Amino acid sequence: MTEPRPGCSSTPTPTPQSPARRGWFHLPPQLSWKRLRWPTLLSLLLVHVLALLAFVPHYFSWSGIALLLVGVYVFGTLGINIGFHRLLTHRSFKTPRWFERTLAVIGICNLEGSPINWVANHRKHHQHADDEPDPHSPVIAFLWSHVGWLLVRNPSSNNAEVCGRYARDLCKDRFYFWLERRLKWTWIYLAHAALFFVAGFFVGGWIGGDIASGLRLGVSWLIWGVLVRTVVVWHITWSVNSITHLFGYRNYETGENSRNNWIVGLLALGEGWHNNHHADQRSAAHGHRWWEFDATYLTILLFSRIGLATRIIPPSHRLKDRKTAEPHHHSHAL
Repeated sequence: MTEPRPGCSSTPTPTPQSPARRGWFHLPPQLSWKRLRWPTLLSLLLVHVLALLAFVPHYFSWSGIALLLVGVYVFGTLGINIGFHRLLTHRSFKTPRWFERTLAVIGICNLEGSPINWVANHRKHHQHADDEPDPHSPVIAFLWSHVGWLLVRNPSSNNAEVCGRYARDLCKDRFYFWLERRLKWTWIYLAHAALFFVAGFFVGGWIGGDIASGLRLGVSWLIWGVLVRTVVVWHITWSVNSITHLFGYRNYETGENSRNNWIVGLLALGEGWHNNHHADQRSAAHGHRWWEFDATYLTILLFSRIGLATRIIPPSHRLKDRKTAEPHHHSHAL
């Protein structure tokens, strides 16, 4: 599939409409609450509620905290930032097929949808950023772009035609198409959650010498290493859709509202330099100025050193000739 045309032009950037004017949660006029995606809504609520068990002292463990921190990098950065986003969506570098699929499976372990659906919606976002066809524009409402768009059946985003148009390359791949059938990708998430529990059970039982110790650590690892980590990665990913189209500074005129945001840039390990990304979608590097730290790009460079990444696409030299916008303006930054 041909990459959607980057939204880079000299067209004046529209001013984002404040969420307060439309309400924090506002549905587009063509949608209604009757179209709620109940399985998705209940799944999101269930994971959030179960993650609150982290506040129960009995299930606290330092090893669980370590799994959370490491997991945000492994599953969030390797799976979503690199696997789903910079590799599958934008093809910012080449990698062996087995490694590409490994990264895709790691991304699935965040319960953010199948690779085909994720890629299709993101490519559509780039083609229609902050216009009506955009699946998750914050111009409608902040919470709509953050999570609301996931909860409502949208015929213009959630159907086979959209996936076939915007992720045709993945639809032709037997592996990714197989994941779509009967929601097989969801079983990958459940299987990896079970592995966390089983591993914690055996480690806890070996250290404590009884079943009770095994159960306690197994549940702790499940809560911290899977549920809390899933929620953290969700909100980091969603913040790129919402916050970085409302708050921050701009390096380039891109014809939409994308912005570079310090907080999201650091928490998402480089994904928050969103204006840079919209200006040059194919680039594997999202940080374009020396202070824009991009750990995701550094990881891709590390992969290249060990032979797992080739043909890495650098920032376009043509960016130097484009008109910059607010290069030192931070009044809207969070």
